[in-house]
Amino acid sequence: MLDILRRTTAAMLLLMIIPAVAWLSGWQWQPGESNALLRFLFWMTETVTRPWGTLTSLPLSLWVLWCLRFRLKPALLLLLIMNVTVLTGQYTKSYIKDQVQEPRPYVVWLEHHHGLDEREFYSMTREARGQRVDELLASDRVLPGWLKRHWAFETGFAFPSGHTLFAASWGLLVMGLLWPRRRYITLAVVGLWAGAVMASRLLLGMHWPGDLAMAVLLAWLLVTIATWLSQRFCGPLTLPPEKRKEVAQRESGL
Repeated sequence: MLDILRRTTAAMLLLMIIPAVAWLSGWQWQPGESNALLRFLFWMTETVTRPWGTLTSLPLSLWVLWCLRFRLKPALLLLLIMNVTVLTGQYTKSYIKDQVQEPRPYVVWLEHHHGLDEREFYSMTREARGQRVDELLASDRVLPGWLKRHWAFETGFAFPSGHTLFAASWGLLVMGLLWPRRRYITLAVVGLWAGAVMASRLLLGMHWPGDLAMAVLLAWLLVTIATWLSQRFCGPLTLPPEKRKEVAQRESGL
């Protein structure tokens, strides 16, 4: 358990760099014109936005199963553990959002610049909120259309970030499960993707740094438990003896 805790904590601290930098630098979100970076981050956010998040979970699940090469029954159990962990995070996030009811940064901006009444806005149905955003931004010629549509689609509360929780959960799962198998390229790719999703939530005006931090902490807690369950009931996460020698020879250049 201690090794698992070390791995997931190390990954959690790496992901915490993004909200920490935003906090310490005093960075404040402001909308601006579209550019290549913002559009790229939008596509990163779309990999998690419903319904695409379900499709994102599929290749991630299959890749982890392929890397671990468990037999059928433990593989199916691991598949269940991973996806229940992600879903548990999403249900937990929804409950917390309803309790805290923190407005999104873009909603605060609309209140200051377009006369939106925040309390009235969040008393509306989701469909009515989206229509209200469309009405307020109909004459805006600076904001890109895809960002306006994204705001109109994502009209819920901010704290914590569901997108971050989803991406961080997968990033931490990969670290917890595949670090012992030395799948370093996979760790780097999934980690960079999770970081890009987190950055997108800040730069698109969807979340505050605290929303990201709380989501990463929730992911860390859930994934630490999930990784322990996986090791306990699915099989060892470390390389089998015959593979260790093969990998050692490859890494030493022999």
